[in-house]
Amino acid sequence: MVREDECIHTLPALSLRICSPSQVFILGVNFPETRLLKKSLETFYGIGVQHSSRILAKHSIFPAARVGDLPTKTILAIDAELSSMKIENDLRKELRMNINRLRDMGSYRGRRHAMGYPVRGQRTRSQILTARKLNRVDRVG
Repeated sequence: MVREDECIHTLPALSLRICSPSQVFILGVNFPETRLLKKSLETFYGIGVQHSSRILAKHSIFPAARVGDLPTKTILAIDAELSSMKIENDLRKELRMNINRLRDMGSYRGRRHAMGYPVRGQRTRSQILTARKLNRVDRVG
């Protein structure tokens, strides 16, 4: 995939070459052509192993396919599907709004979020450090 004119020749005595692989853009993020598509999809916030597997199955793509091996038509179809999903900043914003709604409502969970305590019934006597760490900030992601 890498042409000869794209390579940077370094140390000609040792005949080493460092070639910069081409990049593929998916939703404004560039991925190297050699990266697995499944792992590339999982880098987006809100897409995990299950969602990436479903996207690959929907488009009949082998799980070990590389980003550079896909035709442009398939990449555009994946890009269109990802743009219709609620991921990245939209999902973070929705999570923040849900936590703020609980706080404004004055519910038990909202008060626990506001105080930085565990929300789902964990103990506070001895095992609170992780919850205080997670609830200190508004779940930025």
